[in-house]
Amino acid sequence: MAPAGDREGYWGRTTSTLDWCEENYAVTWYIAEFWNTVSNLIMIIPPIFGAIQSIRDGLEKRYIASYLALTVVGMGSWCFHMTLKYEMQLLDELPMIYSCCIFVYCMFECFKIKNSVNYHLLFTLVLFSLIVTTVYLKVKEPVFHQVMYGMLVFTLVLRSIYIVTWVYPWLRGLGYTSLGIFLLGFLLWNVDNIFCHPLRNFRKKVPPIIGVTTQFHAWWHILTGLGSYLHILFSIYTRTLYLRSRPKVKFIFGIWPVILFEPLRKH
Repeated sequence: MAPAGDREGYWGRTTSTLDWCEENYAVTWYIAEFWNTVSNLIMIIPPIFGAIQSIRDGLEKRYIASYLALTVVGMGSWCFHMTLKYEMQLLDELPMIYSCCIFVYCMFECFKIKNSVNYHLLFTLVLFSLIVTTVYLKVKEPVFHQVMYGMLVFTLVLRSIYIVTWVYPWLRGLGYTSLGIFLLGFLLWNVDNIFCHPLRNFRKKVPPIIGVTTQFHAWWHILTGLGSYLHILFSIYTRTLYLRSRPKVKFIFGIWPVILFEPLRKH
């Protein structure tokens, strides 16, 4: 975490329970952590287009919700890192729990008839979200949030491994790419936390353009944003295969992946 004593800026004194390694208000007086803020664009813009495409393709609402939930996480994280206010921190961290619950629901319902609703799983995930929210608002302990989030991610990992091992082995490339990118982001998140002091000292000695590349919390946003987006594609791919469609991944401008598929047939 960041050392105490960072300068104050437009948003005043820091009230969040976390302050990351990026130097506060170093780039502009109006944004506390500039690179940690703008790096959230990858979680805001692409999922919006994904949601629009899902509506056009007639996908089930839970996939539209998945894309929009990722956008909400990105917007909350933007507000948190821009202000370092406790209220904005909650706007970042709690949607992380809610979005993962949506992802879990999608992954465990991918082999059901179209437009079915699993009320038992839905109730369990809503209850889990309410309990985590209530406890976190009371204890205000970031480690509790991180453990709860980690549990959900671990559940997604196990489910994904089951699918690519026993159901659709040819999806290993997409599934493991999503997982690998996310884990790389998690690794850099830890590097940023553990080696904050050396990283800050290094940035003082090198040109700014080089120092920016060591903003590893920003890289966490970029990599986990991409990993989460790819996970949604993986979930949609699995679902549309089960519904006897023919999905395929296409790269826009040779860079950004999207899913295209033929109209769904009746199952």
